[in-house]
Amino acid sequence: MTMELSTKKEYGAELRNVVVNRLEKLMEKNERIIALDADLSAASNWNKLAAAHPNQFINVGVSEANMVGMASGLSIAGFTPFIHSFGPFVTRRVFDQLYLSGGYAKTTINIYGSDPGFAVGPNGGTHTTLEDVALMRSIPYSVVCDACDATQMDWIIAEFSRREGIHYVRGNRKSVHDIYPADAQFELGKGNVLREGTDGLLVASGQLVYEALEVANRLEKTGVSLTVIDMFTIKPLDEALLLKECQGKKFVVTLENHSITGGLGSAVAEVMAEHQLAIPLKRIGVSERFGEVGTPDYLQEAFGLTTEAIEEKIENFIQ
Repeated sequence: MTMELSTKKEYGAELRNVVVNRLEKLMEKNERIIALDADLSAASNWNKLAAAHPNQFINVGVSEANMVGMASGLSIAGFTPFIHSFGPFVTRRVFDQLYLSGGYAKTTINIYGSDPGFAVGPNGGTHTTLEDVALMRSIPYSVVCDACDATQMDWIIAEFSRREGIHYVRGNRKSVHDIYPADAQFELGKGNVLREGTDGLLVASGQLVYEALEVANRLEKTGVSLTVIDMFTIKPLDEALLLKECQGKKFVVTLENHSITGGLGSAVAEVMAEHQLAIPLKRIGVSERFGEVGTPDYLQEAFGLTTEAIEEKIENFIQ
């Protein structure tokens, strides 16, 4: 679908507060919604949920695998659990529990993995997740989202509360640029065309949607016209939209704050290959490296994901 964008180029609300505020509203209406955090309720601000709804909040301590097991048990008992930790600790560290106690057992677990990729900042390499999308995509029937702004994150959390199954959303804890107006509506499994172009297709997700739009504006001045898609649902991917927007394009570029292995770029490449689309494809993300200590701005530059670096990579690709 084609979406109308916000005219603001500002930072919105902190995504952690967006999640908290939405969960609090959901809890007020439904006492079966339970929030679980793994000793990060101060960092996630989920301590507000503990104060407002003490009977619907559990701090499990530094015990993420147990948190997933508890969430599975709560689901079996008829509750709707939401769990949070930093991205690697609710995906990589607990993958066996998610796969078996979640997916295999057909329980409902809603997962917020915070500070993916360069958003991790000075917490360092152990806390960096560049593989969470790849892992979560591999669980049968899972839903995997990458929220680009506050409006989208708010909608995703509300939508997850209405569904059964394994649902994962990744997103910065802090503020990111506003992309959508406050009243925007979305659909899981459907990408959004944010900009129309004629030469190439740029498919982005998450925090880098803002950079995708900035790069498209810059390249327009050099005579390169790009269509930009916000593919916020990476699984299930909007194959119909991708195939439609590939028509007549000279090249396709994917952009993600994640490893190029197993993430958005891989998902797009799989669809293009299966439909025999002979269009050059460039995947821009993180390649063959681990995380490190640094500010988010430093890490974004180190990972080659700044507006300037992305623009240069696309220009070199299409020469």
